[in-house]
Amino acid sequence: MGTWGTGPVDSDLAADFVDELEELTHQLVIDVLEQAFQRVTSSGARVGGGDGTEAVAAGALVASTIPDNPIAMDPKDDPREPLPKLPAALRASARLALDRVRQAGSEMATGWVDSTDADQWHQEVQRIFQALEEPTGQ
Repeated sequence: MGTWGTGPVDSDLAADFVDELEELTHQLVIDVLEQAFQRVTSSGARVGGGDGTEAVAAGALVASTIPDNPIAMDPKDDPREPLPKLPAALRASARLALDRVRQAGSEMATGWVDSTDADQWHQEVQRIFQALEEPTGQ
């Protein structure tokens, strides 16, 4: 598996995850995103790197569908077809999964060789996490 950056789709595994969404119906896209979050939230004490990678990519995709969000996906990373309207509950699932991915029991959180890359990755995941917050006062 190759990783070329700290962004949510900057690895072969994450790019493959996004590419797999291309062939799916709208309901299956929603199901696959939810399953990516469920694998992380239902894992044991340790979150595997593959599951964490897919959850971060899925979280970024969900965040990118929120109007006026700060998460801009690179057009080459986006699925060719726009994502379907996603249920609001997917935001909560994404936040739970991203919270787990950021913790010490996660290969994604502890697996960076370079501390600068680790810091950039943590900042990116934090931005996605914040973008997924439910709006207040609406």
